[in-house]
Amino acid sequence: MNAADLGLPVDVPSTALFTDQYELTMLQAALRGGTADRRSVFEVFTRRLPEGRRYGVLAGVGRVLDAVENFRFDPAVLGFLRERAIVDEPTLEWLARYRFTGDIWGYPEGEVYFPGSPVLRVEGSFAECVLLETVILSILNHDSAIAAAASRMSAAAGGRRLIEMGARRTHELAAVAASRAAYVGGFDSTSDLAAGFRYSIPTVGTSAHAFTLLHDSERDAFRAQVETLGRGTTLLVDTYDVTEAVRTAVEVAGPELGAVRIDSGDLLLVAHRVRQQLDELGARDTKIVVTSDLDEYAIASLAAAPVDAYGVGTQLVTGSGHPTCSMVYKLVARASSADLKAPLTPVAKKSLGGKASVGGRKWAARRPDAYGVAEAEVMGTGPVPPELADHQLLVELVKGGDVVAREPLEAARSRHIAARAGLPMSAIQLSRGEPVLPTEYL
Repeated sequence: MNAADLGLPVDVPSTALFTDQYELTMLQAALRGGTADRRSVFEVFTRRLPEGRRYGVLAGVGRVLDAVENFRFDPAVLGFLRERAIVDEPTLEWLARYRFTGDIWGYPEGEVYFPGSPVLRVEGSFAECVLLETVILSILNHDSAIAAAASRMSAAAGGRRLIEMGARRTHELAAVAASRAAYVGGFDSTSDLAAGFRYSIPTVGTSAHAFTLLHDSERDAFRAQVETLGRGTTLLVDTYDVTEAVRTAVEVAGPELGAVRIDSGDLLLVAHRVRQQLDELGARDTKIVVTSDLDEYAIASLAAAPVDAYGVGTQLVTGSGHPTCSMVYKLVARASSADLKAPLTPVAKKSLGGKASVGGRKWAARRPDAYGVAEAEVMGTGPVPPELADHQLLVELVKGGDVVAREPLEAARSRHIAARAGLPMSAIQLSRGEPVLPTEYL
């Protein structure tokens, strides 16, 4: 079947093939061995944060909920599996009826996390839970990496506006997810229209150097843009000579010019000169937007510059050097049957090289100090201590297969701002260091 017939690339009718083959071969073996229905608990966590990062940011939860709802093996998908002889007929018959009927708990989207934090807990039969591993990790690893980079950039920006503009630096589908994750992490808008269409993220954009080069003169280009988009538009002033361009921009648009954009050169020096020139020309309310391969360090270096907004592309959509969070999906407990009353037995991987896991179905809480600032990420498998009861982090996301916690993207964005504000001040330092909170197991 042609990919166009499936509605790609914007919409995918099923997430069932967003998986690895061994998920299905494990399923077949479990069905044949009589263990497929054993009640099981899987958890998503990371063993460590990327080097130098002080905290992680959970993003993609809403997309995970959509993926679970759309995890269906329709006739076309089953036909593909049959044609390749990936699994046998009894397994195909089981897959044809597949619906996730279990429960999912997790940190709410936008929350911060630390090594060992059980950011997602998936409960149900082994068969129905194991199939979700790859699609869940694919979403959370990508989106959380982008959100963490966005959060660091947002903290460095100190309240100045941030524009996500990395669509041309990544896969077209990843670009939409990256815009969403960046918004959760603190960005204000995106240049990507598909992201605006799908997630109602504010979109921005005016012109590139090509528009200026199209015209016989820079003045002609500015005049055409202002006449079309109004005096509040943003004019790109570094195609030729910045000083001359700023003078021309104000002559064409007047002091009501919305903004100028600088995309090259020594941004710190140029921004100061442009601000002085704009003020001298009477355009005191005209904003300055800077772009050009920015990351959190470059943004921080411009803290003293008269910059009003930053546009970030490559470094954002690649996680600013860390494009994944190394999250894993591990079986941590299982029963000897499908009976809901059957006791759960903790299980864990024992391995050298730092790849061991901690068994047991876990709760998580963030303990505050006397001033209300977080001081530790606490996890356990037994009763929750009374003093931590009001500080638990996991919330119910899916109950009996039904999504119960879908929320607007704005809620995740606001939650992240609050969660980051509740961490020690050193959390937003860009210097290398350990996670800002220690992980404790009870």
